[in-house]
Amino acid sequence: MEESVLTLFVNGFVCKDPNLVNENDFLFTGLNQPGNTANQLGSKVTPVFVAQLPGLNTLGISLARIDFAPYGLNPPHTHPRASEILVVIQGTLSVGFVASNNPDNELFTKVLNEGDVFVFPQGLIHFQLNTGNTNAVAISGLSSQNPGVITIANAVFGSKPPISPYILEKAFQLDQKTVDILQAKFWMNNK
Repeated sequence: MEESVLTLFVNGFVCKDPNLVNENDFLFTGLNQPGNTANQLGSKVTPVFVAQLPGLNTLGISLARIDFAPYGLNPPHTHPRASEILVVIQGTLSVGFVASNNPDNELFTKVLNEGDVFVFPQGLIHFQLNTGNTNAVAISGLSSQNPGVITIANAVFGSKPPISPYILEKAFQLDQKTVDILQAKFWMNNK
């Protein structure tokens, strides 16, 4: 008689058979290594989510290292399943988020120095910009093992298939030529 195997998914990830779990499921190495910021954004996010560290599954936590070249940007994005707390380890960052629950779409922004901490509430659009002429590093803690990331420009102008230019023209009050230019760009991901 064959034995059936039950596969349990939690937040989209398979729970490993407890009899097969080992210490390597709880270890991530290399966060001490700088990320490669030689790209058009000048930043690199090194995630430590459940996909990189299986032992995080069901724990409701994760983190990321964010490296910035001088004037590098982690562009406006959102985490649909997590709040984020960010600490600056090196350099100076201008950070902010846009409140979605008030009529003015208020921008909350601060300049952070080494050791400063800032919180980005779940689901709100936020960014980080290195305002200095030296490299910067931040560590970000997130309240989900699988926080998700939606980079706004990539999602809107780089979707496959593309969003109708008519919709984007109306939504952003742009002409068709500008929408065509934006949709033709290569929208990079710094993750």
